[in-house]
This record gives sequence, structure tokens and C-alpha cells, in this order.
Amino acid sequence: MLPLDAIATLRARLLDTDYTLDAVLDRLGEAGRRGLERNSTTPARDALNAADPDDAQAALARLWILQDAVGAASVRRALGDAAGPLASAGLLAPGPGDTVRATAVVRPYGAEATASTPAVAGWICHDPLPNLDGHAGAPRPDHVLGISPASTTLAQLSIRRPVASALDLGTGCGVQSLHLAAHAERIVATDLNPRALDLARITTGLSCVDADLRLGSLYDPVAADSFDLIVCNPPFVISPPTDARLTYREGDLPGDELVRRVLVEGAGKLNPQGTMQVLCNWAIVDGEPWDERLADWLRPTGCDALVLQRERLDPYEYAEIWLADAGLDAGAGHQRRYREWLDYLGALRITGVGMGWVSLRNAGRATPDLRLEDWPFDVHQPVGDALAAQQRAVDLAAVTEATLLATRWRLAPGVVQETLGRPGAEDPEHIVLRQSQGLGRATEAGTAVAALVGACEGDLAASEIIVALASLLEVDTDALTAELTPRLRDLVLDGYLTA
Repeated sequence: MLPLDAIATLRARLLDTDYTLDAVLDRLGEAGRRGLERNSTTPARDALNAADPDDAQAALARLWILQDAVGAASVRRALGDAAGPLASAGLLAPGPGDTVRATAVVRPYGAEATASTPAVAGWICHDPLPNLDGHAGAPRPDHVLGISPASTTLAQLSIRRPVASALDLGTGCGVQSLHLAAHAERIVATDLNPRALDLARITTGLSCVDADLRLGSLYDPVAADSFDLIVCNPPFVISPPTDARLTYREGDLPGDELVRRVLVEGAGKLNPQGTMQVLCNWAIVDGEPWDERLADWLRPTGCDALVLQRERLDPYEYAEIWLADAGLDAGAGHQRRYREWLDYLGALRITGVGMGWVSLRNAGRATPDLRLEDWPFDVHQPVGDALAAQQRAVDLAAVTEATLLATRWRLAPGVVQETLGRPGAEDPEHIVLRQSQGLGRATEAGTAVAALVGACEGDLAASEIIVALASLLEVDTDALTAELTPRLRDLVLDGYLTA
């Protein structure tokens, strides 16, 4: 374990050498950055080829970002007094000849500000990438992931309103805690992997984030606590039980039971109006509609739930992805392992795996609002802000019919109308209302619905607009009111209209 004073020394050295996100990205160039996104170091290495051996920033980029063996003298000059403690903690190791290799990576990290949260800047500490430059091989069993598309997505999903307490469940390298620090007064971060907590301790220390790091499985470390916000990318893959386990992705529970426990037990940890954001996947079981199955999990929690299934993989695709992730997609045992996965999924009657987002809120309703949907629409960042708006929309729609009709609704920002029909035709064949922001919903609307939405400018009650429409369309007012009232509620619930 790296002592706290050594972490402080390392932070000072990183600042002295300008080993910061903007500076390093500028140094690597656009080609270098894009190459690293493809797990290729060659473009970035080309950008550093002309660096002087005394260039501390270049030495650290080679050591940690390119995962090169770097001359021991260059490493000592670059790290100064931090070099010895890093080596003593086992985070640096001898390489071939008089060189040093990193056994854990320290790299700059940042995220731009959104409408609801300031920018995030710091450093993260994680294990080296096992597949950099196409290198084959399985990661160590207690491997600690760095920044992945999943961790980035979870950060974008999280609602960034100020909260008193937040739980980073399964913290891994600690990146979610960096984001939580921008709007949470107290952060608890947990993981069942001791190595993950050791590296998260470095991440939070380097980034000046005060997080209470606790070791344990699921909610065991926070048995006596409750939270205003919980964020989690559950550490599991639906995989057959084997001796080769990867802590960051494989729980010891069958099928998707771990996800069920994360959601159901997490709901019980939410304070009033508390929210939980989870990025996860779930089994699609033969003969059981996926949405009904998950609704059966969530309904007893009493929480509002929004579940968006963004993707569905068949068993073959799912097994292939995770065999590749473990470095087991080639070699003599590949077909045997592939068949083990398929047989395991088949034994559980799993015909596919859904992947998506779950948002829970302890809204305190007698009847919670449950929405589980396949999501074909493109979403627009920041998604967290869109989910916060969706929660508000649920509250706005949960009113009496009288209040619904008496409210002066306004068109929500970003809603546009699209028409489809033969050029020159007097009336369009289809009218579509589409959200160009947030969740990107789209819905088909008839002439009356489109006219109602178009007239919602905040100056007339919905009932007054309907009366005017009935006169214009020469139809009975009561009949039009009965027709439009449920559509009006849906339009509010879906975020096309707001108060």
C-alpha cells in the first residue's frame, strides 16, 4: 500500500512535470489520442520519439500510458522522491536491463463541465491494459479496470444534483468517486477486491477527493447507512462457474442474480427521494418477457423505476465478447470454453442478454411509476440531466385530471415536429414529435395532438386550448377532451410538455 505522504509527494511531482490531461493529450497529438482509443500505442510513441531523455513528462507518458520499459535513471528523475515509495509498494518493478516497468498505471483524467456539474480533473490509478497493441493474455484475477466505455457511460448517466451522501458501489479504480466529489458532501466507495481499494486510494488521494473506502461484498460494508445517490456498474458477467475468476466482472451468484440483488437491496438503501443509477445487463429467459421479469424484481421496492434496454445480444455474441475480454478467444481451449458458456446459458434458458440503464428513485408513492422500455432512439448528452428531467416529468404527470387540464403547459426545450407525406399534399400522412435533446423520444401525433402541443406556450390552460381546438375542428368539446386528456398526460410524462 502506498502511504498517504507518498501519494501527496507523487501528486506534487505530477503537477511539477505537467503530467496533466490537457498537456499530455497535446503532447501525444490527435493521432496519438485516437490510436490509444484503439489500444494502439504506435501513433503516440511516434509523437514522443524526439523527446529528450531528461523530459520528465515524456518519461511518465511512456511508463504509464504506453506501458513501456523506461530507463531507470529517467524514471528516477521524473518521479523524484516518489520513485522509492512506488517501488516499495510494488507499483514499479525492474524491467529488462536497467529499465523500470509499471505494475499499475497512473494517468491523467478529466471530464468537461455539464449544465449541472463542474469539470472533473485529476488522476486515476489502475492495472495495465492486458491487450494493448494486440497482446494476448488473460488479466490477473484481481485486475482493476481503468477507464472503459462502461465507466464513462455510468458517469454520464448519473444525476448530478447536490446530495449529502453518495455510494460508489464496486468502485474499482475510483473514477466514479471523482465525479461524485463535484456534488456530494460525503462519499462512501466499496469494493470486494482489496487491490481495487488500494488503487482507488491512490486515485482519490492524487485527485484530492475525500472518500470513505470500505472492503466488502455488495451492501455488507454499508449495512447501517443510507444514501441520497447510489451509482454502480455491477461487477458481473453471466458466465459459467470456473476456477479462473475475474473479480471485476464475475460474482458467485447464478445468472443475473447479482444484478437483482444490486437493484433490490440498493432500493432499500435510498433515503427519501434518493436515486440509484445502474449500468447493467440482465438475462432474457425463454418464455418470460424481459420487462415483466424485471418489473417483478422492482415493483416490491416501492421505487419509481426507469429501465431502458439499449441493446440485446444473443448467447453467441455475449459469450464471444467476454471470452475476448478475458483473453480466451484464441488458443487450444477456445472452442471448449465457448461451448461451456453456451451450455451454461442454455441450462438457464437464457435466449439473450439485455444491456442498458436502470434508474430508481425512492419517490414515496403508494403506487410507484414503472417504465421498462426497449430504446431505439439516439440519446443526447448529458444523459444524467435528461434522467433528472424525466423524474420531474413523472411528478408533473402524477396529478388529478382537473389539475392536468387546468395547468398552463409549455413546450419542452428541444421538441420539434417532423412531417411525412407526398410533396405538395395538403395534409401530411404522418406527424412525429421528436425530442432533439435528452432521451430523444419520438411519438406519432394526430392533427389534434400536434395542434395541442403547438399551442402550449404557458399562457393558456390545457382545457382552454382544447375548447378552442374543438371549435376550430368543429367537433364536440367533451368528446375531444376525453380523447386528448390521456394523450396530454402521456406527453407530460414523456417530457414533451413541462410546467
